[in-house]
Amino acid sequence: MKNLANILTLTRLVLLPPMIVLFFIPFPWAAWTCLALYIIGAATDWLDGWVARKFNQISEFGTLMDPITDKIFVVTILLMLVAVGRIENLWVLSVAIIIVREFAVSGLREYLGPKNIKLPVTRLAKWKTALQMIATGILIVGPFFWGGQMIGQLALTGASVITLITGWGYLKTALDHMGKKA
Repeated sequence: MKNLANILTLTRLVLLPPMIVLFFIPFPWAAWTCLALYIIGAATDWLDGWVARKFNQISEFGTLMDPITDKIFVVTILLMLVAVGRIENLWVLSVAIIIVREFAVSGLREYLGPKNIKLPVTRLAKWKTALQMIATGILIVGPFFWGGQMIGQLALTGASVITLITGWGYLKTALDHMGKKA
């Protein structure tokens, strides 16, 4: 359990409490500090997998915790953006779409895994994640630069559209496999 890849995975969880506190401090320095912590957390999302593969640090703990940690990190940040009013009104629909898809795809993978059916991450899903990360980062500091809120909300809406597309693709693949087994 004690290897660099697992430490990087857990870093995302360790970053969340100070980020949550920073969200409630209404000054630009707090938002920019929160963004810096968010960037570190987002970087560990990529880096932990790279380190695990490159240095043969793949472990059962990491295989279990990485996707869980990703979901906790993403969902917490999105909920904090709603809590502090950086995402509000109809824009919250994007957050709901992203959260529902995260849980639905996790559930599909959980259900299909024991049946030896994989739902690999698609290229479009990677683009969705990248756009979602960029949008979220912009929204963290959105009130503190001109147009930040609107740019972040539009980018998050774009990510939620891709989320619907990729979520449907995963669901269709899962249903196809379920149909073959019926």
